[in-house]
Amino acid sequence: MNRHYIQIALTFLFAVPLASAQEISLDPVTVTSSLAEKRASQTGRNIAVIKGEYFQNLPVHSIDDLLRYVPGVEIQARGPMGSQSDIVLRGGTFQQVLVILDGLRLNDPNTGHFNSYIPISPSEIERIEVLKGASSAIYGSDAVGGVIHVISKTFAAKLQTGDGETNGLFSKKSNLNAAVTGGEYGLFSANVGGFIQRNKLSVSGGLLSNNASGVQQRGIKGYFHNNTASLSLNYALSPNWTLGVRSAYDHRDFAAQNFYTVIKSDTASETVKTSWNQLRLGYKKNKTTVTFDGGYKFVRDHYLFNPHSIANSSKSQLWQGLLVWQQALTQNSNLISGLNYQNRNIASNDRGDHSLNQFAPFVSLVQSFGQYFTVTPSIRVDWRESIGTEAVPQINISFKKDSWQLRGSAGKTIRDADFTERFNNYNKKLVTGGNVGNPNLKAESSFSYEAGADWFAGNSGTSQLKISGTFFQRLQNDLIDYVTTPYANMPRKDNLSPTGSFGLALNIAEVNTTGFEIDFQSVNTISESQKLLLNAGLTWLDSKNSSSVQSFYVSSHAKFLTNFSAVYQVSGFSLSLNGLYKKRAAREATAIEASITKNYFLLNAKAEYAFINRTLAVFVQADNAFDIQYSDLLGSKMPGRWLMGGLRYNLSR
Repeated sequence: MNRHYIQIALTFLFAVPLASAQEISLDPVTVTSSLAEKRASQTGRNIAVIKGEYFQNLPVHSIDDLLRYVPGVEIQARGPMGSQSDIVLRGGTFQQVLVILDGLRLNDPNTGHFNSYIPISPSEIERIEVLKGASSAIYGSDAVGGVIHVISKTFAAKLQTGDGETNGLFSKKSNLNAAVTGGEYGLFSANVGGFIQRNKLSVSGGLLSNNASGVQQRGIKGYFHNNTASLSLNYALSPNWTLGVRSAYDHRDFAAQNFYTVIKSDTASETVKTSWNQLRLGYKKNKTTVTFDGGYKFVRDHYLFNPHSIANSSKSQLWQGLLVWQQALTQNSNLISGLNYQNRNIASNDRGDHSLNQFAPFVSLVQSFGQYFTVTPSIRVDWRESIGTEAVPQINISFKKDSWQLRGSAGKTIRDADFTERFNNYNKKLVTGGNVGNPNLKAESSFSYEAGADWFAGNSGTSQLKISGTFFQRLQNDLIDYVTTPYANMPRKDNLSPTGSFGLALNIAEVNTTGFEIDFQSVNTISESQKLLLNAGLTWLDSKNSSSVQSFYVSSHAKFLTNFSAVYQVSGFSLSLNGLYKKRAAREATAIEASITKNYFLLNAKAEYAFINRTLAVFVQADNAFDIQYSDLLGSKMPGRWLMGGLRYNLSR
């Protein structure tokens, strides 16, 4: 039997009886699909929800590590433990996934490669909602393949109002956690944080630090020093008003050899510094809710191709405001409307100085018909400076009765080119090769539709199961990607070497993506001291390009992906596993002796023993336990087996 089929069998041997390390609610309350709190079964969408508290229990080191094992999410990692990853959903490019933190977008104006740098410590996360599929009618540009929405404990807290009433079951909570890890290749990691809620006030903060001298690569060692610190506060000013603030600093310094090129002289290093600040003012009275969010993101990127080159230095900023009004019209009707403003700008010795303003009103109606049927039509009108105005409609439908849910969605999506796609290498004196931007790019547009069903079984206190299946298709026009282009065909030759080889950003005509995904969620309480948890998924994808031109990123997504995470707990002992099997197109770069294999299987394992009423634990962990040699992106070789161990402390009241 082919060894790859054996690996798939091993995946399900571990995955089906075990489980994701997340507290599985089969029909959780979510906010991502329409900005209003609704059960997932009322949204008409396929939404995965991961509880933040389980970051400690899984063999993961960063938020992109955690996302890598969520069913249907493909993480294309360039480096380990938060160095850099591209997030892909439903076969889109890495720029076609929108990342949101507490309602505000994080996607960087400079490049989509920075979208996985989410400026929040894991201890502050209440949950992560992963919405698969089109969402531009609410969120605008980039929400093509789906949305990653990180929701913090502080902003999600139900506070006690000034009149003595509590907007939740509990008004007093506290949690303190800390973990330290040491291992091979000079690894030292720390994850500490806390959350406290007292009546009108909730406060949380934390720090995540991953550091290693790294594995030896072709030219340099794959070192990294990745650190995130965050702090937030939410306070009930009165029975109707709340005020929340958040601030974070993220610093990543890492080896970036062949992250962006397949050139032999590339021994790059990169430093990315991000600051994030957010303010939320909320008003709620009777059936009316109004929130205003203001956010400011500043990113400084320093990229050195090799010791003999001049470093690229870029500063990008994202200013944004989001005003949302929610009105319960009747028991079965909710109206959500809002205004979104964004200003994106960049100052760069490589890309130049540019600025772009965007303004968009939107409206959505959540309408229930009887007990089982819900329809949600939405529309957004996006005005983008120098690009124009575009209407983006969508409709979601859900029918749930007994143990079955049927759902469907159809809508338009858009994505504007980022500053790298428009202006990369435009400001340099001489460019001898690599990717070159194109200021004449048109915005991408697509039409997406999907239909799916969910089956709920054994929904009891000891056994729960949910199986979901979804068929989807995305018909894309003017998709943006880099295409190998000789010097003679370059539209602008001002600073290009005639002997160079270039990748030009182009709209490459039509790309149609068809896929099918199956998700499994299960939780089983065997006894008071034993529990099995499961989260697993399979995704099949097929993308067809109407052009014969070979592009870079369009062909990089997996053709078949299965990923899972699992936890078995008995008394103080727990065993957790993460794994994935990926099948994709093979590629080679002979100049740097690099290749993309047709497929690979990856397994991480963690064993832990907790004592002193489970407040203190000792653990051992193996990343890439089978020592597989693999790359997600051509030239960016990932580490083999990596052994480590550590201590963890957790106190909750």
